Amino acid sequence: MTGDDTSRAVLDKAARENFPVAPVFLPRAWRRDLMAVYGFARLVDDIGDGDLAAGGRNDAVLLGLDADTADDRIAMLDGFEADLRRVFDGTPRHPLLTALQPTVRKHSLTPEPFLGLIAANRQDQQVRRYPAYGDLLAYCELSANPVGRLVLSITGTSTPERIRRSDAVCTALQIVEHLQDVAEDLGRDRIYLPAEDMKRFSVDEADLAAPSAGPQVRELVAFEAERARELLAEGTPLVGSVRGRLRLLLAGFVGGGRAALRAVAEAGYDVLAKSPKATKSSLLREVGSTLRREG
Repeated sequence: MTGDDTSRAVLDKAARENFPVAPVFLPRAWRRDLMAVYGFARLVDDIGDGDLAAGGRNDAVLLGLDADTADDRIAMLDGFEADLRRVFDGTPRHPLLTALQPTVRKHSLTPEPFLGLIAANRQDQQVRRYPAYGDLLAYCELSANPVGRLVLSITGTSTPERIRRSDAVCTALQIVEHLQDVAEDLGRDRIYLPAEDMKRFSVDEADLAAPSAGPQVRELVAFEAERARELLAEGTPLVGSVRGRLRLLLAGFVGGGRAALRAVAEAGYDVLAKSPKATKSSLLREVGSTLRREG
């Protein structure tokens, strides 16, 4: 597999996200820059999850590492961080980071949001359980919020208030994704449901490993879904604070979260039997509703 093939395999995953990553109605320059950021974020997640194409040996070589390093996620993340730093001071080796460099230079982006995403994936290798909701929010500060901040920077619309609203939306989207992927995450020995909430609803790890969710698990998922819903409501005024095609993009993010929450609710909060996913029609309805609400 060539470097171009590796990059294409990563970028093709954009279509599976809960929200539109770089829809065609955006200006071409924005689409290119957003896909460059997405390529970075998706690849670092794939490294952290062990989901690299062809076992990651090609990615290891592209990062200047021994091919056998591909099985060592921490070593791969270290190599990826070293290559990220070359984006800001030098010539990166990985094609997805080479594609990111013009975006970084054009918008004077700083390393911090990118380093946050890498730190989140390092944390995934070391932290498998979250005692309290506050601990989960701190994780989302690294794993999700940098993406929204980068979108605001690329579109030239970053302000303290918009960042605050964006953080709420991004954290909500991360929580929704965790709810959709409870079974998949457990297969990786990760649980993103706060332990204090599991105790409150009398849910243990064996309950999460069942083929379908029992009443206590459903109540727990509904509780966490409501938290995500509240965060989305807090962040939704972000949509009305901008105009033009950016407004439609941000409505897509919020609508994607709402549609995913609707899918979880329509599944009776049983996220174990299968991962509830929003339909395209549901996404479009929620995007339209968000635009009307924030008109």
